[in-house]
Amino acid sequence: MRSFALAPIAAACVLVVSFAAHADPAESLDKVVVTGNPLKSQVLAQPSDSLGGDQLVLTRAANLGDTLQGLAGVAATNFGPNASRPSIRGLDGDRVRILSNSGASVDASNLSFDHGVAIDPLVIDKVEVLRGAAALLYGGNAVGGVVNTLDNRIPRTLINGLSGAAEVRLGGATRDKSGAVVLDGGSGQAHSGFGWHVDLSGRDADDQRTPRFDSEGESRTSVRNSAARSHGGAVGGSVFFQGGYAGVSVDDFHTNYGTTAEEDVTIRMQRQRLATAGEWATTDGPIHRISWQASRNRYEHQEVEGTGEVGTTFKSTGTDGRVEVEHAAIPTPMGPVKGLVGLQTESLDFSALGEEAFVPSTRTRNTGVFVLEQAKLGGVDWSAGARTERVTVDSEGGDRFGAPASRRFKPFSLALSGVLPLNQAWSLSANLNRTERAPAYYELFANGLHLASAAYERGDPSLGLERSKGLDVGLKWEGDGSHVHVNVYETRFANYIALQATGEMADNDGEAVPVYNFQAVPARLRGIEFEGRWQIHPAIALLSQLDAVRGDNRATGEPLPRLAPLRAMLGLEAKQGDWSGRLEWRGAARQTRVAEFDSPTPGYGTVRLSVARQLHWDKVDALWYLKLDNLGNKLAYNATAVPTIRELAPQAGRSASTGLQLRF
Repeated sequence: MRSFALAPIAAACVLVVSFAAHADPAESLDKVVVTGNPLKSQVLAQPSDSLGGDQLVLTRAANLGDTLQGLAGVAATNFGPNASRPSIRGLDGDRVRILSNSGASVDASNLSFDHGVAIDPLVIDKVEVLRGAAALLYGGNAVGGVVNTLDNRIPRTLINGLSGAAEVRLGGATRDKSGAVVLDGGSGQAHSGFGWHVDLSGRDADDQRTPRFDSEGESRTSVRNSAARSHGGAVGGSVFFQGGYAGVSVDDFHTNYGTTAEEDVTIRMQRQRLATAGEWATTDGPIHRISWQASRNRYEHQEVEGTGEVGTTFKSTGTDGRVEVEHAAIPTPMGPVKGLVGLQTESLDFSALGEEAFVPSTRTRNTGVFVLEQAKLGGVDWSAGARTERVTVDSEGGDRFGAPASRRFKPFSLALSGVLPLNQAWSLSANLNRTERAPAYYELFANGLHLASAAYERGDPSLGLERSKGLDVGLKWEGDGSHVHVNVYETRFANYIALQATGEMADNDGEAVPVYNFQAVPARLRGIEFEGRWQIHPAIALLSQLDAVRGDNRATGEPLPRLAPLRAMLGLEAKQGDWSGRLEWRGAARQTRVAEFDSPTPGYGTVRLSVARQLHWDKVDALWYLKLDNLGNKLAYNATAVPTIRELAPQAGRSASTGLQLRF
């Protein structure tokens, strides 16, 4: 690890204040994580984080990647301020699973970095992150981790009367003007009734302001073509009965944003989703719970030239379904064993029409069966499971893509984890996994110029399963308002599917562009994550965080692409009555270990300040907040962004934003 090219860490201690209107801010986040925890265990071996309540209000950004990039081990791909996908432990794309209420969120963000995630952070109630392989429950595409956004569009708890929230946000580096209204209601008895949900949201943002920087021979103080507008809404309802509920929802999300990589091209995106979910539970008989969910997604985005002409149209239609059956505890000589079996099916029909389409129309079908069992043996909470899948990827071919082709895969994954309490405060955890992932359609069949990466990309129809083995060891200390979490991990890939430069050049209207092939290479990723909180006074807490990841092609020793550098955070958190505030320093070291044809990024350190006040009017609670970002107006570049966009879109400059959220 290299030293920081920044001010001394000791000078960065800051004042931070977090808010929790309905929970103690000192409460450990992983105690309420439900993603990857279908048996509702009190302890979860896999490292996890959760953002909700006032903490999410203060962290929420215009996109999902920027909302989460402050968590340990989580970075963002940052293709400008509008398209940013989470990157977990050095893995992104089809190795990080994005979910909506534990179901597939269908879009094209895994295909290209300039494609935004079709989820509006304004209306989610909570977002959970599992770091490390979660392929057992969510498939091979979760080898890097899972990001699950949760909302109440399908009500899961019956309430009598009306509740809701409304929020307005103004300012920031994009002069953001956004707002959202969420309403929930219902009526009924203890075991029967009806609940409903409605939400609306909208956002209007200008080009992102930055510290002065040079780009393509021009001095700028803003990111070109980065303005955005979006709006969305949803309606849903559930019927409640003895032991459970069944519900349905429909939502519609539209956004129109500049691509940044090109001066006059915008993306016009729409995602429509019809979802259903339900659960029945009992304490009697061999079956204790049956839960289900299904969704149908229609996604389309058009890349519109400055003349108004549509260049390329991407369309995806996806269907996913999931059923889990939890059995009663089975007595054994060593103690009771509880668990579940599940079935998951997914289908995706994808098409790209236009001159810039670099992937043919494809059809992907995936069926997975999994089992998870838990027991307490020798004082250790054990979890073990397996998942088998059947994946079919069909290409319709075309002039540039050759004849129609079909590939079939049978991934198989295993996982074993344990948590050992050392005493009331300390615990030790370990996760061991063996994961297989089927190649994505673009890794198999791409053949064309990809503007987002400024390269000619070629897939390999002969690629086999991507196989990996991983180990994660964690140590936790939980005190009174304080905690320390440390995780170290290593994942070895027998055949990591990487986009490798070939040394060839291709012609693009008279301009030479490099040729990259998807190839399977041996690889290794290893890293460390640390997060701590010390309650030094009833009103004051010290905060710290550090993460680092190193990835290598084991055949050549070359670094894997787009890895975050060593990152750290130091802070001070305080709360007095209804007032709270947060001042924090976040720094990143220089990233000099870069892949071929990439360039190093300098280190940086930024300071942020936030203050907030809780307000109370009769039955209405409110939260007013003011956020000051990048107080030193430091110029910073993101090492996890693709090289084609990095120099065009530095991180946001000094800015102020404010907002008000009402809850009733």
